[in-house]
Amino acid sequence: MNVQQTYHALAAESKKALVGQDEIFLQMVIALFVRGHILLEGVPGTAKTLAAKTLAHLVNADFKRVQFTPDLMPSDIVGTQVFDVNSSKFFLKHGPVFTNVLLADEINRAPAKTQAALLEAMEERHVTIEGESAILPEPFIVMATQNPVEYEGTYPLPEAQLDRFLFKTLVRYPSADAETDILRRYHRGFDAHKLSEVGMTPLLTPAALVELRQEIGAVTVEDGILQYITKLSDATRQATDLALGASPRASIAMLLAAKTYAALQGRNYIVPDDVKGIALPVLRHRILLKPEAEIEGLNPDGIIQRLLASVDVPR
Repeated sequence: MNVQQTYHALAAESKKALVGQDEIFLQMVIALFVRGHILLEGVPGTAKTLAAKTLAHLVNADFKRVQFTPDLMPSDIVGTQVFDVNSSKFFLKHGPVFTNVLLADEINRAPAKTQAALLEAMEERHVTIEGESAILPEPFIVMATQNPVEYEGTYPLPEAQLDRFLFKTLVRYPSADAETDILRRYHRGFDAHKLSEVGMTPLLTPAALVELRQEIGAVTVEDGILQYITKLSDATRQATDLALGASPRASIAMLLAAKTYAALQGRNYIVPDDVKGIALPVLRHRILLKPEAEIEGLNPDGIIQRLLASVDVPR
């Protein structure tokens, strides 16, 4: 199967567990294909964990979940050296980061030292334990969650770590029809903790994922599109409402995500609408509003939409 066929198959299977989360699942699949990470922001109970578990199940991936708390230490994430009394030797005990899909639940509740340990894993795809480097498995994707309402006892993610996330995805409440469908499923016996009983068929292997990434890599990008992406990033740096604009890493993220988005549409070339389709989740966590802009009621998405409308689209 090509990229488009694979995505449609994954999306169809995901509906056996997820209801009304099409856009979120799309962005999760793009992140997986791009080897990126995703930050899911939403109130508790909006199926963030279920979405991560569903994707892991569909791609035959190992899944681990870590509940981030203020007393969580870096060793609780990456692992540590443990002394074996029988052999009188130290051995490396891997932490939960040694997995394919890591759900970092309420990531902003962990202190900076623990966040930094996860940052190395996300960026370098290896960790350092007691001076010893260990490679993480492939694929490796971090799906972090945070609550947009409750800030007491949290450690806001620094810009350097936010920039490592390919997407910041807003997980909103489902529509009334979708929520009724959810209730109907639970009434019939659906259990989110027993996905193996839902009947979802795993569809991907690591080897197949490599082939799909090669297909995405071959997507054609005209020079005008590259200039369009550059102009969008530069527009955020020049915006008077922003204290911080998008970095070159954001431009790279837009390019890679747009190539994947184009492949999901069945095309081997990018059009401007592909860039527009992924601009919000790529940019919303990479820009910082000035205090006066927040007082006026502006928000990142509104500013990005305004900039998208102001930048000339290549023909």
